Amino acid sequence: MITLYYHPGNASLTPHILLNEIGRPFELSKIDCDAGEQRSEAFLRINPHGRVPTLVHDDLVLYETAAIVLHLVERFPEAELAPPPSTDARSLFYRWIAHLSCTVQPEMRPFFYPGQHTNDPARIADVKQTAEARLRAMFEVVDQQLGDGPFLLGDRYSAADPYLTMLVRWTRNMARPARTLPNLAAHAERVLARPKVRLTFEHELKTPPYI
Repeated sequence: MITLYYHPGNASLTPHILLNEIGRPFELSKIDCDAGEQRSEAFLRINPHGRVPTLVHDDLVLYETAAIVLHLVERFPEAELAPPPSTDARSLFYRWIAHLSCTVQPEMRPFFYPGQHTNDPARIADVKQTAEARLRAMFEVVDQQLGDGPFLLGDRYSAADPYLTMLVRWTRNMARPARTLPNLAAHAERVLARPKVRLTFEHELKTPPYI
């Protein structure tokens, strides 16, 4: 049995997409982070860090988006959401997952929660502006690496692609969203054209535009 604890539009979006792509039965359990449910006693017994996503697969409890992604692609290889193990393509897949989760995603936090990154209220705007500038530079490099794609691994779609699309979505309210970069915009359109991806966005976010 698989249960995904999620919050709409949160980092749980990518695991939710992958579960739909895999096509095995799973349950969704919504955690209302706006109401503080992630800090409830019941949820902290599942994930002591009080964060979503959290995946419960039989007796296994996983958190951290990248860990859940890697678990799903390796546990369900028939879904072909990653290249075959022990290949150069698989290593490049790991590289992209690590880059997105360890380099790009952490930079989002000072943008969305600038008050957590300074004790001086007068510096909050600067923290937010600096984070946005750093993110823009990162996305410009990814845009260049992506080129014509069509996907991060060339012709092969993988779990890294919805991960990137999720992060692109998070920039939608920035002064210069990542979608304004041509290759990233085209990539997001290709990912959203996948039926299971579209289904997931419609379930979590209800109405477009999604990016």
